[in-house]
Amino acid sequence: MTSPRAVRIPRGRPPLEGSSSPGPQADRLRAERPPPDAAPRKGMGGRAVVRPNSAGSQRALRLTLLYLLALGALYLVFALYEETMPYGSGTGAGNGLLLFSGLAAVLAVVGPYVTLSPAPRRIEIRSSSVVVVGRWGGRTEWAPWSEVSQRIVRRYPAGFLSGEPVQSIEITISGRSPRTYLVGTDLFPRSPPQSR
Repeated sequence: MTSPRAVRIPRGRPPLEGSSSPGPQADRLRAERPPPDAAPRKGMGGRAVVRPNSAGSQRALRLTLLYLLALGALYLVFALYEETMPYGSGTGAGNGLLLFSGLAAVLAVVGPYVTLSPAPRRIEIRSSSVVVVGRWGGRTEWAPWSEVSQRIVRRYPAGFLSGEPVQSIEITISGRSPRTYLVGTDLFPRSPPQSR
């Protein structure tokens, strides 16, 4: 029988007497990180004010959940009906359920995609443009913002699907196809963003 041996775990070096630095490793990590007041990357249009789309996302997520619950209940009803149905026509016992299962799987993927896509994650307001970050990570830049026209397509009051009022807004600019977004009422700026 062997006795357990001690295992040495390497640790960072303690700071030297009179030094406030925790060691060379921390200094190297601090040097790799840009300072908080560093200029943004070139081509980004200046610093951005980020606004999350919490109200629109909440409505889209709850609507998707209701859709999936209704689809699951409908699948359960058809599956129970398939089990109790007599097969006098000579078709295979599982063909109807297999076909309906495939259809339900397709609807369970396509439905949430269609429901969640109009609700962007957030917008970034820059000095001359607004960047919409979509639900799936895509970015759409609307510039110059002074030439963008906004039209409210539909308003939804606060309620079960969202704790805040939500609106469906259509954004257009000459030369581009319009886009419709499901957002909170004060997410997009009404006038061109101010230079900072």
